[in-house]
Amino acid sequence: MDTVVETPLALKRRARKINKALAELYPYAHAELDFRNPFELVVATVLSAQTTDVLVNQVTKILFARYPDARSMAEAELAELEAILQPTGFFRAKAKNVLALSTRLVDEFDGEVPGRLEDLVTLPGVGRKTANVVLGNAFGVPGITVDTHFGRLARRFGWTTSEDPVKIEFDVAELFEPRDWTMLSHRVVFHGRRVCHARRPACGACAVANWCPSFGEGEKDPVKAAKLLKYELAPGNEVLLAKLLAETHRAAEIRMESQRRPA
Repeated sequence: MDTVVETPLALKRRARKINKALAELYPYAHAELDFRNPFELVVATVLSAQTTDVLVNQVTKILFARYPDARSMAEAELAELEAILQPTGFFRAKAKNVLALSTRLVDEFDGEVPGRLEDLVTLPGVGRKTANVVLGNAFGVPGITVDTHFGRLARRFGWTTSEDPVKIEFDVAELFEPRDWTMLSHRVVFHGRRVCHARRPACGACAVANWCPSFGEGEKDPVKAAKLLKYELAPGNEVLLAKLLAETHRAAEIRMESQRRPA
């Protein structure tokens, strides 16, 4: 039997159906790094490499209490930064990056985080992914953030065949209006962390299964798949999910509260 080739228009329509379904599933999707301003977000994003957002949020609470802005962090002792950042892993490289980043901000940008991608990517430790996170979430400039979750799902959804983050970003950008890029990034990452796992996706409990060409790579049985769901979608977290759905404007705060409770 001949394989039906999906036309560019059909691909775009299918992609937008997936985005719509994810928007309905995650009306509370948001940046999972805690921040109060562009400086905190750019530093937190640099620190998030090879670790979890939960751990970064714990560390940055201490970090920003001591060094609240670029000027104070640029004057920090490297050893003190290393001590604070040690739980995040690769802490020596990260400490050097945030120290150099802060120094560059002071020397070149009067201590303020620039709002242009071409300026952001000149900062130590900042690539396109981090720049798009900062632009989309701190400046309201549309951007697609390609992390490991986003790249995995973009390939599973058939939005791209590439492994290269920049190529993935451009391929996906062709399918959506710019106004959707930032929230699309949050929704896809949320889905990757909760449902479409790397090793065993919960296909039988997936809200976008009807439009996913990779359906069946994971557990198809709905009951078994439901047990694979994580975070607020996991069995036993119904109260947390209900709260997030009822108070989407407080989603980040509610998430932080839930993570502070003892396990």
